[in-house]
Amino acid sequence: MSSRRKFLHQSSVVMGAGALASVFDNKAFAYFKNRIAPSDQLNIGAIGINGMGWSNVKAALKVPGVNLVAVCDIDKNVIDTRLGELAAINVDASKIKKYDDYRKLMAQKDIDAVIIGTPDHWHALIMIHACEAGKDVYVEKPVGNSIVECNTMVAAQQRYNKIVQCGQWQRSQKHFKDAVDFVHSGQLGNIRTVKVWCYQGWMKPGPVVPDSAPPAGVDYKQWLGPANIRPFNSSRFHFNFRWFWDYAGGLMTDWGVHLLDYGLLGMKADLPISVVGLGGRFAYPDLYEETPDTLTTLYEFDKFNLVWDSAMGIDNGSYGRDHGIAFIGNNGTLILDRGGWEVIEEKQSKNKVIMPFQKPSDNGLDMHWINFVGAVKSRNSADLHCPIQAGAHVATVAQMGNISFRSGQKVLWDKAKGAFTDEALNKEYLMKEYYNGYKLPTV
Repeated sequence: MSSRRKFLHQSSVVMGAGALASVFDNKAFAYFKNRIAPSDQLNIGAIGINGMGWSNVKAALKVPGVNLVAVCDIDKNVIDTRLGELAAINVDASKIKKYDDYRKLMAQKDIDAVIIGTPDHWHALIMIHACEAGKDVYVEKPVGNSIVECNTMVAAQQRYNKIVQCGQWQRSQKHFKDAVDFVHSGQLGNIRTVKVWCYQGWMKPGPVVPDSAPPAGVDYKQWLGPANIRPFNSSRFHFNFRWFWDYAGGLMTDWGVHLLDYGLLGMKADLPISVVGLGGRFAYPDLYEETPDTLTTLYEFDKFNLVWDSAMGIDNGSYGRDHGIAFIGNNGTLILDRGGWEVIEEKQSKNKVIMPFQKPSDNGLDMHWINFVGAVKSRNSADLHCPIQAGAHVATVAQMGNISFRSGQKVLWDKAKGAFTDEALNKEYLMKEYYNGYKLPTV
């Protein structure tokens, strides 16, 4: 048996043990790693390690044969903190190279794959440069910060033929797949409406504070990258970047790409015909944000409507859940979230269908990393649960909702042209302007 096949066999044995890597302690993982041939070791570098970037590192290191060899962050304080946490999972931080510029990390020859956990406005550039450098990529969601970025990222993966997984880890979690399989079974009957909602009571923007000097150890110019130059403000930095158009797209692109993704998967939907989004800064008018904290968006498809409903500062969403997807059929309604899924009956239907609550049985992020490593080993992008094409699809749908809100218009999509029917919208919103000498590569 070849070393590659041994790796895949060992991974399948671990998966069969239940919940994969998360069921093993550090000693057990050391046992497996010590028995994987050097040729099947996967060396990763992590770029942006403050939030999900670090969650991805920890999930990756649970996979037998995966080694962290380099980290990059514009905040030295973050690097020091994260490397200090490695001892708890039996990783020797002294062997890990540290960078404040991702291009230097890309030049490190022994890195096979990179994690991109930066703010959204950096995702496209780093992913494309990683593919150019011969690295496979795990890129956080949303993959792109504009529709043109999404398209260019797909083109880069195809040109350089690299394995690119998007961080929509719910695609690797069993109960999500089971729920969509039930939708596809037809038992719900005709589905005319899909509701997707995200009510996040714990989320709120930062306070309005004066601009200031960046904290010691922070390379703010590098953090800005292709974004417009603005004075440093602590309420635009780290987690709060999500609420500013320069860097992200609010809840629509933060949680929306996770949840809309399953609405689209369940309906096997392409891109919408039209989109209209209404909302505003209704919850926190006195805090520092640009993106809406309340947004309702209607997506028109050929045979159904999809409704996105989001609110910060409230937990009471539809069906008593703070997030979820509801497929409303003639025979019943399937409700799905990270806590599980169920089907509630439609009282008017003669073909009633009910499914009691189904709980999760695995860890989606861990499973997503197992899937990524397996695809890197097989060199087959078709093995990925969320390839760049899927990530770009849902990110485009989310961008459409934000563009309708920002423009104050009902927007119409021309599928043949791959653009809006309104040329003024295309000029203003299809691509975010790059600053500071940065350019989106032509692929």
